[in-house]
Amino acid sequence: MTQAPTPTADTVRRLVRSLLKEGDDGTGGPDVRPVTEDREHTWWIGGRHVLRLAPDREASTRRRRELRLRDVVRPHVPVAVPTSVAHGDWAPGLAYTLDTRVPGGTADEHDVSAVGEADLAGLLGGLRAVPVRQAEALGVPRVAPRSLEALRRMAVHAAERLSAADEFDAARLHQLTPPGAAQLAAQPGTAVLTHHGLTGAHVVVSADGRVRGILDWTAAALGDPAEDIAGLAVAVGSPAAVRAATLAGYGARPCLRGLWLARCDTVIRLTDHLEGRTTGSLPLLRTQLRRVWEPILLERVTDFPEDEPEP
Repeated sequence: MTQAPTPTADTVRRLVRSLLKEGDDGTGGPDVRPVTEDREHTWWIGGRHVLRLAPDREASTRRRRELRLRDVVRPHVPVAVPTSVAHGDWAPGLAYTLDTRVPGGTADEHDVSAVGEADLAGLLGGLRAVPVRQAEALGVPRVAPRSLEALRRMAVHAAERLSAADEFDAARLHQLTPPGAAQLAAQPGTAVLTHHGLTGAHVVVSADGRVRGILDWTAAALGDPAEDIAGLAVAVGSPAAVRAATLAGYGARPCLRGLWLARCDTVIRLTDHLEGRTTGSLPLLRTQLRRVWEPILLERVTDFPEDEPEP
């Protein structure tokens, strides 16, 4: 397999000059810089654009599908979805998209207000309104619901190691029992379009707490809506995520399922980082763990009707 080239500032600058026609007068064009040091394929272009370079052919396929999917999603949601001003290949077979920058910070930088929670409710409701067949026609894949019981078992073992490292009280996971995990199994026929990659970095929040946009739709899938509720729990905290999901019309089962998906995931991710299997920001992983373990009143619900309706 041919090794993909590593983008440099000169590579990016030449591409941007050809797209924006800036710098032809000898001024050098807009400032270019990586979004973060560890993300060499995503670059800020001045203050108005962001350039995303696919590192391989699989990512290129997702980028090209994302261009079409964003146009489908945009009319259904009350928050901004980035718009591409140019797209093509930056190297043979490797796609790029130059997007408008959605103004604001991230959910890792700003707290979401009550009005922001309503924005998130509109996001969840809007995604559910996108016709499944329309998303399938774009090539959006179907993803089977995860086994909460299998995830619970992995999280229990991880929590014991975190407890030994004085990072977490393993007894907290005892709240989720095997019968409880079975009760929270995904219900058949509930698949919807999901962003499937919600993190604090992908939720754009303004200083007043409004949610202004949702970034990076490359992982979108048709599947379990609890995955997006889980993503929001990681991004903005469990209480805000569950309030938004409830406002969007979701019942107790998907809300609690999302809560426990997030809790198990964050315990496992922090353990993997501490034991050297993954990289990333340790403070952020600890913050995410704290967010998803914020208590909510809905946890007192223990029984669900077998035919609990979903809106």
